[in-house]
Amino acid sequence: MLLNTRQRQELVNYLLDSEKQQNNLANSPCAISENYRVQTAIDEPFTEIQMDDLYFCQEQRLVCIGEQVIKLTAKEFDILALLITHPKRVFTYELIMELVWNEDYSYYSRKAVNNHVSNLRKKLKTTPGSPDYIKSVIGVGYKFEVL
Repeated sequence: MLLNTRQRQELVNYLLDSEKQQNNLANSPCAISENYRVQTAIDEPFTEIQMDDLYFCQEQRLVCIGEQVIKLTAKEFDILALLITHPKRVFTYELIMELVWNEDYSYYSRKAVNNHVSNLRKKLKTTPGSPDYIKSVIGVGYKFEVL
């Protein structure tokens, strides 16, 4: 997966403490409060990205547009995480397969990446006027960009 050792530990801590933390949450699932943050021995901030109405938190595996939580599959989230943490960088189909699936890309087709990105785009497009965050680079791959 795209999580390093510290991030995996934070995820484990979060899952173990989620019941306790759930009582402290604000009404909106997209509201980030100090009570909701996972407490760890390492005092590093979450990987949070805010662009227009789009909110992304890698450690919480949370994506919101406005106040609406966007439910993504594990692969969709991992693809979004890869693209959003490296804006404007073009990722080839093969590199996306290698980094997200952690396997040799020869086992998968470009169609698998296309299908996941297509579903991801549909989920991120909550209204007709919403921006298209994931851009196609024809014949090469994809990039994350806000114009």
